[in-house]
Amino acid sequence: MALGLLIAFSVQAAVIYRWVDADGVVHYSDQASPGAEKIVTATSSSGSVAGPRPSTGSTPQMPQQAAQKGLNYSEFSISSPVADQSFFAEDVVAVHLSLSPSLRPNQAITWHLNGRQLDFPPDSISFALPRLDRGTYVLTASITDQQTGESQSSSGVTFYVRQPSTLAPQSPLKK
Repeated sequence: MALGLLIAFSVQAAVIYRWVDADGVVHYSDQASPGAEKIVTATSSSGSVAGPRPSTGSTPQMPQQAAQKGLNYSEFSISSPVADQSFFAEDVVAVHLSLSPSLRPNQAITWHLNGRQLDFPPDSISFALPRLDRGTYVLTASITDQQTGESQSSSGVTFYVRQPSTLAPQSPLKK
């Protein structure tokens, strides 16, 4: 019985909702939407993702939420954009890092988009990426302790930027 309780307390579940709009764009949210598929993920206290669990829906893998040796963050993941989210070229991509506890004074965040370092202040946990070209992008964040040299990196989040088509425009044309 004690082992069962230990296992139960070592797993955290997260619920997200996934839906595809009329233009074929996949959306994810923590808020329910009409026609959205409920997705449950489980993350063990050791940081390994327990994988999709059918909950009357299946799950994609969520960004890593785990403390790694040294920096001791209980949560360190990119919460926006979400994995496999699609944007149109004129959209602004909102970026947010979920971080708990808060960034410490001797630590700095470095952001990378497709392996290239982005130029943002070292304490930026939120910012916007305006007008990206069409393509596939992978966003990662790293935190480095400037006193000890230790670092921790988030899981990469892949997202897509599409171009509207005259055959399937983003929104109906106004007459």
